[in-house]
Amino acid sequence: MSIPEVESFGGEAKTKILNVGTVSDIRSLADSRCYNVGRALFWCICPLAAVSGVLVFFTLPASRVHGDMKAKIQAIDYWGIVFSSSAIMLILIPVSGGGIYFEWNSAMVISMLVLGSVCMAGFLVAEWKWAVMPMMPLHLFKNRAISAILLQNFLHGIVYYSHLYYLPIYYQNVRGYSPILSAALTIPFVAGLSMFSIGSGQYISRTKRYGEVIWIGYTLWTFGSGLLLLFSRSTPRWQMAVFLIIEGAGVGFTFQPSLVALQAHSAKRDRAVVISTRNFLRAMGGSFGLAICSAVFSHALKKSLNSANPPLPSDLKSGILATILSVPKVAGLSSSEKEQILDSYMDASRALFVMWLPVMGVCLALCLLIVDNGLTRPEEKAKPPETSEPQTKVAGDSDIEMQVQVEPKKQ
Repeated sequence: MSIPEVESFGGEAKTKILNVGTVSDIRSLADSRCYNVGRALFWCICPLAAVSGVLVFFTLPASRVHGDMKAKIQAIDYWGIVFSSSAIMLILIPVSGGGIYFEWNSAMVISMLVLGSVCMAGFLVAEWKWAVMPMMPLHLFKNRAISAILLQNFLHGIVYYSHLYYLPIYYQNVRGYSPILSAALTIPFVAGLSMFSIGSGQYISRTKRYGEVIWIGYTLWTFGSGLLLLFSRSTPRWQMAVFLIIEGAGVGFTFQPSLVALQAHSAKRDRAVVISTRNFLRAMGGSFGLAICSAVFSHALKKSLNSANPPLPSDLKSGILATILSVPKVAGLSSSEKEQILDSYMDASRALFVMWLPVMGVCLALCLLIVDNGLTRPEEKAKPPETSEPQTKVAGDSDIEMQVQVEPKKQ
């Protein structure tokens, strides 16, 4: 088993346990004992992390970095960090709370969106003109395949992270499942992701091809997202498990193979920064996705509650909308009111399922821009065959030094 595969098991387990923890506010303190089990499971991550660290120490070749430390510190993209962080916070807060916690036409929401847009523009200018080593080099987007893959990562970050967050809410708020059962229902998704991720790595290493893997992956993921539309208040558990295995297989066929494709289309000097850019965009997609899904979920829930027939009591609706992610307290309500509330949560969940499908459809369409060039980088194809004579390593071998040397910023 390779280092990434060991890390993937630990990483996915940690993600799923954290996901249960992030929605812990949907259970009462009386049920907090359920999360003590989750805390104990965190101890499983430590041995996996230790094994990965040992494997990295003994197998990963050391990369010698030359040059002055002061110059390297000065080359850090401080303006990019400030502008990007500010833009994300200023945009996500009003987007996630607009229409529920804040009025869309309020001065706070409008001013934060305007300032966030200005900071985003400042970030692009900083990457274009000021940064010696930009955290997201804009020249990467001149390559059609790289642009498509990076956009795919941003878009599937929207779906992936919101999927992890909102499916447990569907399980508990709509179906009435316990936190333990909700966590167990993520196992088919994780199993499909892990096994097909390992299988895709084996296929690519043997065939030196990644194109068909990415195509199959996004096809399965899009198909799996479509199958989520069949989820209802009475969908059998076995059917949900099958759907999630299909979707997990699509995720497993895209996460790491897309990284391989990025590396294959990138010059050697960009191989480190293209990975960080990909991870940054995927995480940013997740942040924006959770904010957008929060707004969509809240709006759909509010709309469904207001359209209930017969109308629900206003104090009941206000209580639900004040804590939209909490498990609705239906004890003591009439059967009609209970059904209307559960139907409203189902409508809100379905609104998210509907949103995810076209996003994955765009990811699938972007595969048309990705050409499988094999696993050889562009500059390596024109490189003469290596001789048996030893080569001397010179200063500037590292990605950082090559990037600074090749792309000096004009003063």
